[in-house]
Amino acid sequence: MGRAFEFRKARKMKRWSAMSKAFTRIGKDIVMAVKDGGPDPDSNSRLRAVIQNAKAVNMPKDNVERAIKKASDKSLGDYKEIIFEGYAQHGIAVLIETATDNNTRTVANVRMCFNKTDGNLGTSGSVVFMFDHTCNFRVDGEGLDLEELELELIDHGIEEIFEDEDGVLIYAPFESFGDIQSYLENANIEILSSGFERIPQVTKKLSEEQAADVEKLLERLEEDDDVQNVYHTMQES
Repeated sequence: MGRAFEFRKARKMKRWSAMSKAFTRIGKDIVMAVKDGGPDPDSNSRLRAVIQNAKAVNMPKDNVERAIKKASDKSLGDYKEIIFEGYAQHGIAVLIETATDNNTRTVANVRMCFNKTDGNLGTSGSVVFMFDHTCNFRVDGEGLDLEELELELIDHGIEEIFEDEDGVLIYAPFESFGDIQSYLENANIEILSSGFERIPQVTKKLSEEQAADVEKLLERLEEDDDVQNVYHTMQES
């Protein structure tokens, strides 16, 4: 198995555990998708993907429909996607993806998280190169031949495909998302969820005490409502 498999396995028991936080993230994704491509999922591939993700975390259909309707209101402000980069203690690189309607607030909150945990908020480009930007799809594996599917998807850019108890996971470079999404939909392969992740190229093993220092920063960041995802180079057990 490759890096994507190990990355997914390590993160599975940790992040996105709070259902309310997942709903908040999905809600922002809906707003950005509707503002970008309109409220009709048939003609908006980004919105289709977000709706699939909403189903995957058991977000009620009524909540999804309300979010789409609200996002269609032209008077509603838009969310901007902003990346922050820095270092936690012990030389661990941290990359934070945010979605915010108030950049001043978000910058202040992220900086405070670093300052209160003896980390350092860096400049743009200071750590992003340490992570591979990937896309991923989880599909229903029932009746699928993984070897045949892998051969079909090689020309569409996939790098890894593997199976777990929740389905089949497909990983590819960020820019292959639209191509793979179209292939899966045209082949009538059910997409259970999809998204983007940043996989560290190299990880660093820390002692239990050092890892606890880094976790203080990660937990503070993930509690912030503007934060969508947090990635780091600490090796997870």
